[in-house]
Amino acid sequence: MVCCTLSAAPWTARGQESEKRAGAGGAQVESEGLQKVVDAAARAALERFGGKGFKEQNLAITLVDLSDPQKPMRASFRGEEPIYPASVVKLFYLAAAHRWLEEGKLKESEELSRGLRDMIVESSNDATHYVLDALTGTSNGAELAEGEMKEWAHKRNAVNRYFEGLGYWKINVNQKPWCEGPYGRERVFLGPKFENRNKLTTDATAQLLAEIATGRAVTPARSVKMLELMKRDFGGKSEDPDDQAHGFTGLALAEGMRYWSKAGWTSTTRHDAAYIELPGGQRFVLITFTTDHAKEREIIPTVARAVIAGMQRR
Repeated sequence: MVCCTLSAAPWTARGQESEKRAGAGGAQVESEGLQKVVDAAARAALERFGGKGFKEQNLAITLVDLSDPQKPMRASFRGEEPIYPASVVKLFYLAAAHRWLEEGKLKESEELSRGLRDMIVESSNDATHYVLDALTGTSNGAELAEGEMKEWAHKRNAVNRYFEGLGYWKINVNQKPWCEGPYGRERVFLGPKFENRNKLTTDATAQLLAEIATGRAVTPARSVKMLELMKRDFGGKSEDPDDQAHGFTGLALAEGMRYWSKAGWTSTTRHDAAYIELPGGQRFVLITFTTDHAKEREIIPTVARAVIAGMQRR
């Protein structure tokens, strides 16, 4: 039985309008000094690319200082703005997979390990499709009758419910990343006007990456496993402008710095979620989302250079 129309759907995003803040986010203190660093970085990017039409609404930044992991500090520029995250959403599927593994909802297997690795290291969309299906017990196919679709959608929203329970808000993490398509029930689930697309804020993304970097995501051992997949070697050069190690924040880094990340890019978005350690002992999470200027590959490193300079002065 199928439902062949893209009518308004009652099963759209859970968690997107939650009134809660990110759970451990309450432990992050907003810092006036850190805010000056973020504001200077935003200003540097807006001034450099403003002549090309780059405006405030095309940029979001969140910075979390983890130099003292017991007293993290946070500042942001449009950090609560929900934005299509492209492949950055894969961090949320990675964390959910480790929670499911910890609770026995998923079983360790060679294939699951391969899928998680390729999802983060190679940013494989096919691997992500497999992981999200495994997390939610859903798969694509022909359209479903309304009642069956509601049941399917409830299952697909499992990752949303998990993060909503942790207090994350203004996010939607229930869609697969597609280069083409989707079709069938996946297309119906997006909504007639794609209103059920994935959405993340830089604040929520920074919260998750900070928890991974400090060993607080799921368990310390699982946080280490997650971080290992994000390790980037930014030395040397790459001919691929979308190489996660060389095409994003890595362009701003110098010898002696260390870098973990998950980037995301489409024809309209270019993002990076980065954890950086400097030789002077500074440790921080820097999330930079840009929209409608995906071909401007220097925006993210411009932000990162200004942040690094500011952090080195602190």
